[in-house]
Amino acid sequence: HVQLVESGGGSVQAGGSLRLACEISDNVSKYYMAWFRQAPGKEREGVAAIDKAGSPTYTYSVMDRFIISKDNVKNTLYLQMNNLKPEDTALYYCAAELTPSACLSAVPSYNYWGQGTQVTVS
Repeated sequence: HVQLVESGGGSVQAGGSLRLACEISDNVSKYYMAWFRQAPGKEREGVAAIDKAGSPTYTYSVMDRFIISKDNVKNTLYLQMNNLKPEDTALYYCAAELTPSACLSAVPSYNYWGQGTQVTVS
């Protein structure tokens, strides 16, 4: 059973930066991986995804501010978040899947999820 453990959330002021990490209990290079977020009262949305080759995709609202990456030696997924805005406040989840059945930004594409880490921007 694959496990994902996120870390790195916290509270920052607008304009600040945070780096989230997600350690996976398997070889990260086998998986498509992504970051999602869910704000109170809103649906979970895809933020960024990265395929097995390391090619990233981003939702428009975080483009040029967030960077998704992975370390195949540490089996860890990262999300570098810069120029944070209050609207980025949410619970952030990492997700992994061997063979996604839908697009990489869709919640149903992933079977493996972390427990979430809170990001608060004021």
